Amino acid sequence: MNTDTLRAQLIRNWNEVPLTRTDRPPRHESRYGSLTEGTVAKQLGASVDTVPPGKQACPYHFHYAQEEMFVILEGEGTLRVAGELLPVTAGDVITIPAGRDFPHHLLNTGTSDLKYLSISTMQRPEICEYPDSAKVGAFPGEAGPRFMGRRTPEAEQGLDYWDGEP
Repeated sequence: MNTDTLRAQLIRNWNEVPLTRTDRPPRHESRYGSLTEGTVAKQLGASVDTVPPGKQACPYHFHYAQEEMFVILEGEGTLRVAGELLPVTAGDVITIPAGRDFPHHLLNTGTSDLKYLSISTMQRPEICEYPDSAKVGAFPGEAGPRFMGRRTPEAEQGLDYWDGEP
């Protein structure tokens, strides 16, 4: 295998990765780019995220399967986690285990861009819950339908396991 092919399979530079912009006013705005898409990595995902002052990249959530790590590269912000607000700054490494004990998201509470690496274990299928909005998302992986719905009290769910089955 030649070195160019090997490099393309294994190496990404976070300063050169193409970025996608998301903008969901009033709170959510970011630019992000995958560092593992197109590589040979199968169980590890990583992206570089840049969030402007006063914004956040994603809603408050927790994962049932995936662990995540965030490496703060530039700026400062606040990690909202487990109902608390923790200041973060360049050089901090944040580890978030799977499970309902650690719902989380990063907020840019600084005066310049907050830039960080997002790293995850990419287990699929994955279920995420969003405590602020009572949503639940199911993410099967590359194949299969995604689902996003609202969590309802057990008494209001209404469908039996066998509902609609012959």
